[in-house]
Amino acid sequence: MIVGKVVGSVVATRKNERLLGSKFMIVEPLEKMSKKERIVAIDNVGAGIGEMVLVAKGSAARIGCDMENAPVDAAIVGIIDDSIGLND
Repeated sequence: MIVGKVVGSVVATRKNERLLGSKFMIVEPLEKMSKKERIVAIDNVGAGIGEMVLVAKGSAARIGCDMENAPVDAAIVGIIDDSIGLND
């Protein structure tokens, strides 16, 4: 699981049928959490641009958003209200 900031959204009018009705957000992982670039994550918790979020990746993402049979690799599973130690 990584912590990141929502920096944008993605609109896809044509997509896999198992993803219909899903919202996609662009998440920039905190530098301390991951060296990777921005990722696209499915959002089932209603995160908005500028919010800090928890992102599950891989099979945990599919389980976390209750979409075990969908092509999901990253999912926003929580919105961070407060944190201790992230900015250390």
